[in-house]
Amino acid sequence: MTSPTHDDWFADESFWETTFPFMFPESRIAAAEEEVGQLVALAQCSGGAALDLACGPGRHAVALASRGFAVTGVDRSDFLLGHARERARRTGQKIEWVREDMRAFVRLGTYDLAISLFTSFGFFRDDDDNVKVLANVAASLKPGGSFVLDVLGKERLARIFTPTVSREIPTGLVVHRHRIVDDWCRISNEWILVEGDRSKTFRFSHWLYSARELRDMFARAGFSGTRVYGSLAGTPYDADALRLVVVGVK
Repeated sequence: MTSPTHDDWFADESFWETTFPFMFPESRIAAAEEEVGQLVALAQCSGGAALDLACGPGRHAVALASRGFAVTGVDRSDFLLGHARERARRTGQKIEWVREDMRAFVRLGTYDLAISLFTSFGFFRDDDDNVKVLANVAASLKPGGSFVLDVLGKERLARIFTPTVSREIPTGLVVHRHRIVDDWCRISNEWILVEGDRSKTFRFSHWLYSARELRDMFARAGFSGTRVYGSLAGTPYDADALRLVVVGVK
């Protein structure tokens, strides 16, 4: 197997292994219960079969299962799925875990609810691949099923953008460097992890989307009745928005 390139950085397991401790602290894991309660209300879906796409360590999948949903969690990372399986085991939840690229995963007419949270969308260099992901989700939903997508919106990022930031973590320091590229279509990132006299650098990029762009993409993928919010709590997508949350109906 060849090494992942800059364009398929998400296939590099060392990225997830190294960043996991500060990307998924316990506070973020614990927030999943409240977030699932909010997204279920937005989707107006109280039960049935649910798809957690790019489920990561399974925090939302487990919270959905605890509410009685029959959950399928899909991710490409063996490392993250290992954490997901362990979380489900500890909590006594039965969840189907699937290792698959989201461009390939589709189950026709299977799910009442699908979710993709924590800016887990827009990874692929060819934007047609990102549109394909949305089409796969639409095809996988039952008629009337809902899809909840949560990303950092382009409008929000433009307001808070800082080229370089750093933060302390329990094992050292992380420096984040960002560049807006391709006429505000994408963001290029460099994360430098410093621990003692050692450092490790990861470079990755992904697409940036505005509310209008995602509305159009959802329509192209076959969704209707698309609604946009500024958080999972259903706040307006305005100048005070924290996230870009899009809800589409099959």
